[in-house]
Amino acid sequence: MKITRIDAVPVRVPMRPGVVNSPEWGGAGFDDLVKHILRVRTDAGLEGIGETYRGAAEADIRRDIDRLVGKDPMALNLGALPIPKDRAYDGFEVALYDLAGKALGVPVYKLLGGRYRDRVLVDYWCGRQTPEDIARTARTAVEGGFTGLKMKCALEDPMVERVRAVAEAAGPAFRVIIDPNERFHHPAHAIRLARQLEGYNVELFEDPVPRWNLDWYALIRQKTTIPVALHIHLPYGQSPRDLIAAIKKEAIDYLNIGGNMADFVRLSATADLAGMPVWHGTEVDLGILDASYVHACAAVRNCTLGSDIIGNFLREDDLILEPISFEGGHALVPDGPGLGVELDEKALERYRV
Repeated sequence: MKITRIDAVPVRVPMRPGVVNSPEWGGAGFDDLVKHILRVRTDAGLEGIGETYRGAAEADIRRDIDRLVGKDPMALNLGALPIPKDRAYDGFEVALYDLAGKALGVPVYKLLGGRYRDRVLVDYWCGRQTPEDIARTARTAVEGGFTGLKMKCALEDPMVERVRAVAEAAGPAFRVIIDPNERFHHPAHAIRLARQLEGYNVELFEDPVPRWNLDWYALIRQKTTIPVALHIHLPYGQSPRDLIAAIKKEAIDYLNIGGNMADFVRLSATADLAGMPVWHGTEVDLGILDASYVHACAAVRNCTLGSDIIGNFLREDDLILEPISFEGGHALVPDGPGLGVELDEKALERYRV
């Protein structure tokens, strides 16, 4: 089998109105960035589909197409493709796993080592919202069967009021994940807020302070009862060595890992050796990447926290014919060959740039 052609279709799919920020904090912004839907075609008539991260450079995509056309996809090491690991890489990896799974008649999770579970816990997600708006978001999450909500935030936001609003709207057992993207700035601020939030079901603080200062993470962990998590997202240029350093310093309780499927499995296995649960991160993606996350999470023993596989709920369209199945706050792992999802040709044309 040979790769004869790879098409890269640029698309822009907006977020649904009101699902990210309240008006006080402006629009999402990230949904203005273009994604590319990849179609890897072969002389055997098989096709693999992939999806790049937002903002992947078109020049990088063209470079990778030139390197892969003419190759035998079944002879490639899917864990180390012969292209640079930049923001275009994951789209090609997903498409080639999908293609290999279709060629072999097996779901992608089998190519990643086999599945530990047939459903993956997923948490709902929102940006920076007023207490009134986040209460509505929490009710929407509960109606959808979710048991947890990740909120983006910053130190100056009404954090206690937000968490209280979620608890009142969704009930005391509903979990809250707080992700300020390092914007609690200093351990003293994070520790003070953690003490104010005692009594609420706050599952963790993710990236509360700058990631480079693991001593600060260790201090927060020592001084609070709220677990601390670090986000290792390879497409942002973060290093797998950050994971090793955090484990050695005993600086964190949990890990949010993002990146290509093969590295997600490898890094999660490293965390598992340290007894550390993980979840899968997101860039609020479309259906193809979200499906790849479900397969990767299924293949990881310690992926037991709620993953951020949420773009399919928050974007106007997921660009796949049948959405990922959800039941009781869990994504059901597809069993069909490859990713187990099909590209929606009409939606692709509708959102083509």
